[in-house]
Amino acid sequence: LRNEGGFDWWAQALASAGYAVLQPNFRGSTVSDALRAAGYGQWGRKMQTDLSDGVQYLAGQGLIDPARVCIVGASYGGYAALAGVSLQQGIYRCAVAVAGLSDLHWVVKTSAGLRLNTNLRTRYGERWLGVSDVGDPSIDERSPLKHVEAVSVPVLLIHGRDDTVVPYEQSRRMTDALERLHKPVQMVDLKSEDHWLSRSDTRLQMLAATVAFLKAHNTPDASVSSASPARE
Repeated sequence: LRNEGGFDWWAQALASAGYAVLQPNFRGSTVSDALRAAGYGQWGRKMQTDLSDGVQYLAGQGLIDPARVCIVGASYGGYAALAGVSLQQGIYRCAVAVAGLSDLHWVVKTSAGLRLNTNLRTRYGERWLGVSDVGDPSIDERSPLKHVEAVSVPVLLIHGRDDTVVPYEQSRRMTDALERLHKPVQMVDLKSEDHWLSRSDTRLQMLAATVAFLKAHNTPDASVSSASPARE
């Protein structure tokens, strides 16, 4: 988890479509050991508010219109995008979540029959969520799936069917829950694709879907204060 200098095909695609792109190194990023450690236990907490603080700062500088910001991200960033419109309200105009977690119970669940990486996931949960007990109430408090009723803006979920890092069902369940409540949601299945979108054709499919969704719900402005996806 880090943003650094160099070509970024996703950020470039958004910028080419007319959007200002904010890519913050929030706490938990691997830029330094100290910044990484500052994120321990902060999923859905300070790691989340670091993003909205960045939006607030740019708005205060007159660089963006705070009423025209969407949040876009993949993997952890997909979780952050969903959290930005469920755990938080009134900040983002829409959200795009690629291969994101919606139910954090999956990270800490240790019941029989799970895959061999259960212990690894448990340690990951202890570090980043600050919990080890699947019954800890803070898991629900920080799981977007448990807060679908709070979502009031359009959401696009994109997920590879062959994702072995974050299960495809994480996006499917979130989509189904939003649809049951008649929330504005779309989902794009990426056939035969993994967590990293390793195939160029599915990367193009993801980019096309993302840009089309953003233009439908947050058309870029030709002025300096253009619409701004806060990309994670």
